[in-house]
Amino acid sequence: MAYKISNQCIACGTCMGVCQAMAISAAAGKYEIDPKKCRNCNLCASICPIGAIAKDKPAPAKAA
Repeated sequence: MAYKISNQCIACGTCMGVCQAMAISAAAGKYEIDPKKCRNCNLCASICPIGAIAKDKPAPAKAA
């Protein structure tokens, strides 16, 4: 599971500076993490000053 940036993000850019996988990008003042590039290292989440980054929760399984 990759990490995800919530809507609480203040766009400070701190997370982007520590991401060694270059998985974080900014567009229109919003930051996003590319789950294909994310290495699950937790650096971004540990450095976020407001705690806006957390592991993405898996989608609930569909009932058969």
